[in-house]
Amino acid sequence: MDPFTHLPGLRERLIPAHESGVRITPEILAMFDERARAMGRPAGWRLSEEEREASRRDVLGHLRPGEDLWVYGYGSLMWDPGFHFSEVRVANLDGYQRRFTFRTTLGRGSLERPGLMLALEPGAGSCRGLAFRIAASVVEAESTILWRREMMRGVYSPAMHPVATPQGPVTALAFASNPHHAEYVGELSLADTAGFIARAAGPLGTNRGYLEQLVAQLAALAIEDDYVARLLAHLPAACDE
Repeated sequence: MDPFTHLPGLRERLIPAHESGVRITPEILAMFDERARAMGRPAGWRLSEEEREASRRDVLGHLRPGEDLWVYGYGSLMWDPGFHFSEVRVANLDGYQRRFTFRTTLGRGSLERPGLMLALEPGAGSCRGLAFRIAASVVEAESTILWRREMMRGVYSPAMHPVATPQGPVTALAFASNPHHAEYVGELSLADTAGFIARAAGPLGTNRGYLEQLVAQLAALAIEDDYVARLLAHLPAACDE
């Protein structure tokens, strides 16, 4: 099956796994550790391999041999999944919404110019994104790589959720917010959120660039998100401050 059967227009809008800069291998993780040491971060700045693997096993341990894994994407996974997949569909996750609720001094933020990370927050309505199917034969390897990316610092709470797709319902892995994490700030006002995003930058680029990429991908998929649209509208004013 062509992975893009349901969404042929997405083929040119996704970064292939072999070209992804967020396909976190042990070598890349070691580079991050070196960068963290240079910044003066403590040795425990991220989850250990054992902690991360325990989390993955806890969430995915129910999968039967030969069972595929669906992964729900609502942010950067929608244009840079970083893993190999066999199918992608538009998907709705009920009871959640996109919100920038985590402070970050890594990636698209720094100690001098901290930014905000996108997360799934409980809320009314539903969040429309993408569901990717990882074939059973590569679930172990690809989910390990995914966990290094999404659970590097434990800012998310991974769990399986029912999602609706035009081709039928599936149960997908989703990384929702972890409000107990030290860098969780909750939902700020649109003006304050825009202020962080307008100024923040880090090794992976600017926070503004992330938001603009999100807006572009949502538009390409004909996905409407009022919060994201209103946040983008606040950016010009924030940049003038």
